[in-house]
Amino acid sequence: MKQIFKKIKIKYTAILLLFVVASCQSDYLETTPTDRLGYSDVVEKPQGLMNIINGIHRDMYVRTPYGQGYNGQTGAIVMFDSMADDLVHTGTGANWHISDLRWLSADIDTSTGTNYPWRFYYKIIGNANIVIDNAPKVSIEPSNQAVETALRDKALGEAYAYRAWAFFQLVQIYSKRYDKTLANNDSDGGIILRLTNSLDPMKRSTVKETYDQIHADLNKAITLLTGKTRDHKSQFNVSIAKGIKARVYLTQQEWALAAQFANEARGTLPLMTNAEYVLGFNKISNNEWMWASEILPDNTDYFGNFGAYMSRNYNSTTIRTAPKAIYRPLYDAFPSTDIRKANFDPTGNHTSLGLPSNYTKRPYTSQKFLSVSVSDSRCDVPYMRVAEMILIEAEALARNGQETASKTVFEILAKNRNPSYTSTNTGAAYITEIMNSRRLELWGEGFRWFDLKRLNLPVERDKMNGVAVPAANVNHVASVINSTYTIANTDPRWQFKIPRQEIDSNPLCKQNP
Repeated sequence: MKQIFKKIKIKYTAILLLFVVASCQSDYLETTPTDRLGYSDVVEKPQGLMNIINGIHRDMYVRTPYGQGYNGQTGAIVMFDSMADDLVHTGTGANWHISDLRWLSADIDTSTGTNYPWRFYYKIIGNANIVIDNAPKVSIEPSNQAVETALRDKALGEAYAYRAWAFFQLVQIYSKRYDKTLANNDSDGGIILRLTNSLDPMKRSTVKETYDQIHADLNKAITLLTGKTRDHKSQFNVSIAKGIKARVYLTQQEWALAAQFANEARGTLPLMTNAEYVLGFNKISNNEWMWASEILPDNTDYFGNFGAYMSRNYNSTTIRTAPKAIYRPLYDAFPSTDIRKANFDPTGNHTSLGLPSNYTKRPYTSQKFLSVSVSDSRCDVPYMRVAEMILIEAEALARNGQETASKTVFEILAKNRNPSYTSTNTGAAYITEIMNSRRLELWGEGFRWFDLKRLNLPVERDKMNGVAVPAANVNHVASVINSTYTIANTDPRWQFKIPRQEIDSNPLCKQNP
């Protein structure tokens, strides 16, 4: 991984760091009109460490070198959901994410698809390591010791949480799926576990070593963030760290621990109301959102924003000509009384939105995400919600043989979204019900590809739960958009190639087969 030197201006102040650093809001940094703050200035004080963390928050939605369709985590959401089955591209539009949709990039070590996630997540790791490396050395003012110590520990806790999350994303993308029943976790290639900002060549860890490090980082984050408050939902607190831990344990098939941490993460946080559910999924103020990015007017990226690809109302070529739709068999699996269906229009007319006449209308398109307006693509983006934690807890309990306890949890969400909900499913049918609910609930939020991989399932764009769907009921424009309907679970492209740049600069790093 080659470190990139850039200068990022925040108002009148520029910070020069090993990796790109910018603030989450324009007033986070003190302004020094004529001076530039160097690396040493930034890491000498607790507030300097916090400024780096705020820069990572902003990197979650800032454009990468790979173009406007690949903005931080918000672009990764679109990319990976495009590679799964439930997010339908109804046209090629301006060709954004079409190569991802067609699985044309994962096995090419020079492609955007392989380079973008690697570069983005290692940039986060690099900035987190700056905080982790320097936190023990910062200067604490004796007159303000308690406040500055708490701020230092908060920055350090968030750095550990970010590093753990980024390692987790990387190991899911570039390594084989974790399988608790197999011994290959000790030998199969994991990722480069860079725990400092050294550029020395490093070999890849094993998958087990990677997951052990993820948990070690999360344990430190939980300890450091316990009792700390946050100012904004873009920041981590102890609940978010526990929510990430729940995701990790779910992927490792550690069902009891996944259920425990999901329960602790959501605590007493509420679900949104049905009225809130159809307002456009664009406000970080939503009480159910646990972790999210807020796109402020002075931080907008216009055609790069999440709303420029996933909304239904923004005036971009992609939205006008290739609106995103839900996989019809998934839509049809739920009753009309389920509020989540209201975010999709079987006719594609979206009468309530009053779309301009030049907008292409296609069936089953989504209005789950709405931008500020046709001329403003800003749309706050959720990364963790209470509903996800409920679904993790319910799935983990069910797979752990605790079906009664699982149903008690699952019904909290099911009856909230559909007051008429009833079910007599048991066993495998009940687990399928949970998974279908997860597919509908988290549609467009970046989870489906990762779920398919962790469960060792294929992508089947012409089937629903393994059952063939009549062609008339599949709403893809198949011959134009998709080059294939099925990606087998054994396809080697589930394990992305390591970028050629990493292989060339790090001779100890072995390429995936």
